[in-house]
Amino acid sequence: MLSLTKTVALLSCAAGLALSFTGDITYYEPGLGACGETSTDSEHVVALSPAQFAQDPNVCGKTIQISSGSGVTTTARVVDKCPGCSADSIDVSSTVFQLIAPLTVGRTQVEWDFIS
Repeated sequence: MLSLTKTVALLSCAAGLALSFTGDITYYEPGLGACGETSTDSEHVVALSPAQFAQDPNVCGKTIQISSGSGVTTTARVVDKCPGCSADSIDVSSTVFQLIAPLTVGRTQVEWDFIS
């Protein structure tokens, strides 16, 4: 039996609709990530939750678009897994985070979706 989330995702894909997620955004110091590549803090990179990796085992290398409540939008490439993130939360390089909010904020809420 399909869960409601998976059913909505399947219907959205079939209809050609983008599925967006709402969750917390935090920042971390990138290095050797779960996708097998080494990234630096100056890159636009993101770590997704284990739930996102479970839904799409080929998530590495995909690009997401991140939008803040204040209208700021940026992108980041999936390079790592964030074991402490809830299902729809993301962890990004400080370079990306600073485009959304000051580092002193530490955590805020965003909407994001896959664009490639």
